Amino acid sequence: MVYFDAASALPPHPVARQALLAALDEGWADPARLHREGRRARLLLDAARESAAESLGCRPDELVFTPSGTRALHAAVAGALAGRRRVSRRLVVSAVEHSAVLHAADAHRADGGTVAELGVDRLGRVDPAQVAELLSGGPGAGEDGPGEEGTAALLCLQSANHEVGTLQPVAEVAEICRAAGVPLLVDAAQSAPWEAPPAGWSLLAASAHKWGGPGGVGLLAVRKGVRFAPAPPLDEREYGRMPGFPDLPAIVAAAASLRAVRAAAAAEGARLRALVDRLREAVPRLVPDCEVVGDPVRRLPHLVTFSCLYADGESLLLGLDRAGFSVSSGSSCTSSTLTPSHVLRAMGVLSEGNVRVSLPPGTTGADVEEFLRVLPEVVSSVRAQLDAPGAGTPKAGTSAAAPATEVADRAEDEGLTVDALGKRCPLPVIELAKVIGRVPVGGVVTVLADDEAARLDIPAWCAMRGQEYLGADGTAYRVRRTS
Repeated sequence: MVYFDAASALPPHPVARQALLAALDEGWADPARLHREGRRARLLLDAARESAAESLGCRPDELVFTPSGTRALHAAVAGALAGRRRVSRRLVVSAVEHSAVLHAADAHRADGGTVAELGVDRLGRVDPAQVAELLSGGPGAGEDGPGEEGTAALLCLQSANHEVGTLQPVAEVAEICRAAGVPLLVDAAQSAPWEAPPAGWSLLAASAHKWGGPGGVGLLAVRKGVRFAPAPPLDEREYGRMPGFPDLPAIVAAAASLRAVRAAAAAEGARLRALVDRLREAVPRLVPDCEVVGDPVRRLPHLVTFSCLYADGESLLLGLDRAGFSVSSGSSCTSSTLTPSHVLRAMGVLSEGNVRVSLPPGTTGADVEEFLRVLPEVVSSVRAQLDAPGAGTPKAGTSAAAPATEVADRAEDEGLTVDALGKRCPLPVIELAKVIGRVPVGGVVTVLADDEAARLDIPAWCAMRGQEYLGADGTAYRVRRTS
């Protein structure tokens, strides 16, 4: 089995395993105690903190360890907002942040605060000009409005996107935040194994399992001078910011593996970037009606995401798993969700048939070539089972995923209406593709679809197939045939 889901988690790094076993023998005591065993544990904790702080580009006394990266983000958002409560109750987040940040934003909204959202372009990147406008009290501040004009309590921006790999302009945004007097929280979970984030951030969070450290270890750094009020109840541990007995062996392993990974990052990143370039070039050539998403240049070196028309993400993942490859998906058609990925939705790109490939260190060119060999067959098989256009007759023993969709002629506007209500992606798009040729050039097809993914996938289909998307009225999507 070939593991291509490094963006989710990595197996333990050899250095992490070695450090963990050593720390189990030497670091089991309470580091807050003054006896010999406690002093030995304290030395290990201090050394781990210094090592991790050096990797992140901060002071050791600015860094605390948390039970997870999610806990680090929640604590960062809550602590910064509480510390600046008298200044503002307005939180600014990008539309493509990790769900942990968006959940923290929901909690802030429920507590009476306001949340402004930064949109992204089709590559998944925020516009620094919009950041400047938002922080200056300009229009377009997001669903909750501008809040207190000209001020914000906190701005949250990931350094690199976890689904499509796009790098954000952190340095430019940090300078804008500095000028506006607004602290910047950077989620560095995906980029920390590759490089230290650009200077200028106020708070930073990371997660050890992203670089082969143990699960259950997060890192939270808060710069000196940043107003920060940790949520109670608290104790004296971790500078009063994260209560509870630390998992010292795991912390030691996390810090040691981060240092080891970072030492090899330049060479390994260049090697994996070449393999990802190969995937970005070959996938759309080998798989018809496929869109590669994310920034092609300003991106993580090991990650590529693509979406396939007329296919559902869950079937693709299961098919690739049977073929020997473990990958991930942001599609709405996975077993974990019935709504499209918020990242793909914010980018306005195709969500159906989404596959994320993230290469772990050590991936070989042979692994990538074998993936490219099996991918077209897997996609073709999934499309055939869904009776997709051009996919041929379903294989023996299989049937279409849903009964034929009703199509009603409407001569008065030279169009057709496709009733796909109750059908899940990608069926509404498949039925649209089947009937578009039945109307004359200039004619209109109206697709009735109540699946949320249709708001992404029908416009994306039009862009990919050269047809004109006329917009939506509730659950009715109108498409004009242009060729």
